[in-house]
Amino acid sequence: MRAEGRDHGDAQTPDHDVTTQAPDDGYATVDDPDGHFGEAVAAHYDETSAEMFVPETVDPAVALIAELAEQPGRSKQPGRSGQPGRSGHQPRALEFGVGTGRIALPLARAGVPVHGIDMSRAMVERMRAKPGGDAIGVTIGDFATARADGEFTVAYLVFNTINNLLTQDAQVDCFRNAAAHLVPGGCFVIEVGVPALRSLPPGQDAVPFHVGPDRLGFDTYDVATQGMRSHHVRVVDGRAMHLSIPFRYVWPAELDLMARLAGMRLRHRWEDWDRRPFTSDSTRHVSVWEKD
Repeated sequence: MRAEGRDHGDAQTPDHDVTTQAPDDGYATVDDPDGHFGEAVAAHYDETSAEMFVPETVDPAVALIAELAEQPGRSKQPGRSGQPGRSGHQPRALEFGVGTGRIALPLARAGVPVHGIDMSRAMVERMRAKPGGDAIGVTIGDFATARADGEFTVAYLVFNTINNLLTQDAQVDCFRNAAAHLVPGGCFVIEVGVPALRSLPPGQDAVPFHVGPDRLGFDTYDVATQGMRSHHVRVVDGRAMHLSIPFRYVWPAELDLMARLAGMRLRHRWEDWDRRPFTSDSTRHVSVWEKD
């Protein structure tokens, strides 16, 4: 799940919130079984993240995930959506942090069966209320460890959601959990921002990602722990409202090592879902690891 109003290319607001604890940074913890994405956020989530639901954003992601689902083991002759590909495995996708179904619902409409793992019942209820939402199976729990029934040809975790896991151990567990669900040759896909540390002048720990007349957004970094917090300040009816969510940022090479620990190898890395080359100037990446 994404936090409200985040600009995708400039900051790292993930798709999902989990209970894994980060080092205490002085902020109050959230006492809600749905974590940071409880009813208060879920009620307005799609509206405040509207730019992430437009076809220009969703369609390339769905197309790539569907392609990977249909060709585990690098098959060059995938079957039709919903039909076994050359590998003989039925295409089936697992989304970590399924949320309100931004990717899961159009992927299912494309013919790929989808199952989701999510801890926020409030977010999942929003997906259930949408056309086709009842057809998406959901396991309620922490996607770093929760298990779903069966095997999958692709698992995916989009829009910075890996950063919601607040420790390195939890992020490693997430890779191992993905690998445990995948068939041999299946793929794990992550979309995440590149940490914006080059934007930090000496002695500064904050990077703004949105400045407007009724909204201010900025990230604060702790480079010693790879901790960060996204701060969203909104002016509603003349009153300021503040939302703060903790994350752990992670580097591409660190993710590659996590994949190796889980028995996977890097297969592709692009700048975005349109498969533009990943460069030293890229602010995010879409990476694909294949299970050995």
